[in-house]
Amino acid sequence: MATTKKTAKTPRGRKQDRARVAGGQGHEVRYEARKTGRSASAVKKAVKKVGKSRKRVEKRLAR
Repeated sequence: MATTKKTAKTPRGRKQDRARVAGGQGHEVRYEARKTGRSASAVKKAVKKVGKSRKRVEKRLAR
């Protein structure tokens, strides 16, 4: 029996999901890496250092 990822179905849930970067999710790490022009490992390090907040991660990567 395969388990499926539970997706956010409400607008509030989607907005909250977009406000975070999941460091373990390859597609989210690649997206942030392309968006900021940094490497995927730099994105993972930033998530580990400042937490999952997209604003804080982007601010850290902008240095």
